[in-house]
Amino acid sequence: MSVVLGFPVSAVSETEIAVGVYHFPPVATVRDQGRADGLLGELLTELETNEQAISFRVVHTSPQRRYLDFEAGLYDVIFFQSLDWGWDSQPVTATRPVLADEEVYVALDKPGRDQRFFDNIADRNIVAISGYHYGFAGLSTDNAALQERFAIEFSHSHGRNLNLIKADRPSVAEVAIVSRSYLQMYMEQNPGDRDRFLVSDVADQRYLLHILARENGPISAESLEQMLLPLIESGRYQQMVDRYGLQLPPDLDRR
Repeated sequence: MSVVLGFPVSAVSETEIAVGVYHFPPVATVRDQGRADGLLGELLTELETNEQAISFRVVHTSPQRRYLDFEAGLYDVIFFQSLDWGWDSQPVTATRPVLADEEVYVALDKPGRDQRFFDNIADRNIVAISGYHYGFAGLSTDNAALQERFAIEFSHSHGRNLNLIKADRPSVAEVAIVSRSYLQMYMEQNPGDRDRFLVSDVADQRYLLHILARENGPISAESLEQMLLPLIESGRYQQMVDRYGLQLPPDLDRR
């Protein structure tokens, strides 16, 4: 299926789309030389293959810097964002939800611990990712304000946070907040840790993720969704999503 994006014929081969990407495994990771891996890296390659009039240039940003970099015009498109994550004040348009995931609480599994350990999460020593939005914190990303309200430590790595839990230092870290997909990936890579963690049955938050595009930018959210449609209809997108332990939104069918 070919998608007409409405660019002049003479400029078709020169249409480069700057995509903001930050470390959000397994959804996206940023490697050397501005290359994206994870689901996003695979998806960008597929989209470029199917629509040769478009190329994507990865712009490395961070969870906290993503809005400032967008406002500075460093990129025009960002994949897999919740509309609840601070984009309401930005001039963006969104596709329908194209991905789903959730975050769960993870503690060290000890004798006598059960799901009640997570009942009062705000009373625990928490490790989390700087710049991420969390349900228990009202989706705030103000580290200083959060540290005034909670016993919380920030890092840039889910792996480091899980290692802190394994170290059994409750005065530093009792609970890590980790995406369900990352935890699944971690367990597959570290099967010996499967019985070491107690994982909450109740999610901190469940999110539906969209592709966002700058209003009046080089490509619209509608065009991006049309580019994705053949992969949805063929089942190829479902295969990619499944491989990374992620989920499709309930209403993202193949029509």
